[in-house]
Amino acid sequence: MTKRQRRTFSTEFKLDAASLVLDQGYSIPEAANSMGVGETALRRWVDQLKVERGGMAPTAKALTPEQKKIQELEARINRLEREKSILKKATALLMSDELERSR
Repeated sequence: MTKRQRRTFSTEFKLDAASLVLDQGYSIPEAANSMGVGETALRRWVDQLKVERGGMAPTAKALTPEQKKIQELEARINRLEREKSILKKATALLMSDELERSR
């Protein structure tokens, strides 16, 4: 028994496939067949694109450029907040050491 290789698709491919259904009127089975992907995967991509177009943040990797940018900015904010927290703790530690020495 051979293990099937899991296929990966670029976000551009997913966006194009989902756009066939939402923008060009293809049914999910038609679009899945023409793109060579499974119906379940395409249905997920279509649902995700609907959510993103509705302005909500996706839980998976974003498909639309706007949501990609939002995810990148949120990741940057999280990283900066973690760095700020580390710096606060380091400053407090250094200040407590300085107070100990001055006594």
